[in-house]
Amino acid sequence: MSKTIYHPLVAGLVLALASANGAELPAKLLGANSCASSSCHGGGGAKQNQNLVWSLKDIHSQRPPATLTTARSKQIADALEIKDPTADARCTTCHAPLNSVPENLRGENFKVSEGVSCESCHGPAENWLRAHTRPDWSSADRTAAGMRDLQNLYVRANTCVACHQNVDADILKAGHPELIFELDGQSVAEPKHWSAEKNGNGAQAWLVGQAVALREMSWQLANAKSPTENEINRWTGLVWLIHFNQDKNIGLPVLESDWSASSENFNRIQVWSDELSKSAASLEWTPEITRKLLIQLSQATQKSFSGNDIARRAERLVLALDRLVAALPELKTNAPLQAALNQLFQLAQSIPDFDAKAFAAGLQQFSAALAAQ
Repeated sequence: MSKTIYHPLVAGLVLALASANGAELPAKLLGANSCASSSCHGGGGAKQNQNLVWSLKDIHSQRPPATLTTARSKQIADALEIKDPTADARCTTCHAPLNSVPENLRGENFKVSEGVSCESCHGPAENWLRAHTRPDWSSADRTAAGMRDLQNLYVRANTCVACHQNVDADILKAGHPELIFELDGQSVAEPKHWSAEKNGNGAQAWLVGQAVALREMSWQLANAKSPTENEINRWTGLVWLIHFNQDKNIGLPVLESDWSASSENFNRIQVWSDELSKSAASLEWTPEITRKLLIQLSQATQKSFSGNDIARRAERLVLALDRLVAALPELKTNAPLQAALNQLFQLAQSIPDFDAKAFAAGLQQFSAALAAQ
């Protein structure tokens, strides 16, 4: 789990210190029930059913804390000498984040059992709950009151990435599955409790998310005493993807050619990737940008798949091709292109069994189908 300044635990600590020094007390979390009345987000209408969608369909509602009670979680906890995974911060930070909220910041309807709840994403509601629907309130007014602007892709990515990318090496070794953060695909997979127009451009969301993921991975490696080969390969695979996909004409920060695994580069690329994510989020995105990036990535050759990180490159590349294709409506029904993409997914599915030659051939088929469009 990430421990950068974007992590909610660190943010909470900063607020607590500010309070201790006489600053304004942080806003309270009021709990999902404060949003759930039938006249607000608990109604049956399409524009008032957000709480119902979250509570009944979204895995963020009950599944994260419930996961900590499974036999697999017990095995991981035993390996880590954790007595109770439902109470240990190494587990609850992501699976039950409300556990860490201090008693004085818990509102009357606050419930720790809510899992990843409304305020986990939208921010503590005490100062904006009653006013956020006022017609005279702008987005800036809501943000100033403490409501997160999740339509901003940079803000959205930072809200999600802390629990969807990095896992500490000892937790992975104990049996926790690896995580890959991909903002667009994971947002599309979510049961929607927001309107489609607020989703943003899928290709843009993909790039912002990948840049934020790279920042988090760079931070983890920069702070690791002895990074594992697997951690380094995952990092270099994503660095390669973004570096290969650069275009100076788009107007985004460009990464220099030296991106070998070193402490200096981990720190340098951590800063650069954050700048990239901010710039990509504020860019006026067009279908031409999406197509340009898609064509560049489709032209990777077998030379791109040599070295220890080849399977990791393919893993990230396939996800990128999928999201860029999905962002171009005219490609969604292209049968040869979709067949080639499905084949690439199959070839990249197993890291130990990855066949670079077969993947490069599959990528050539994909590129040919794209050129014929």
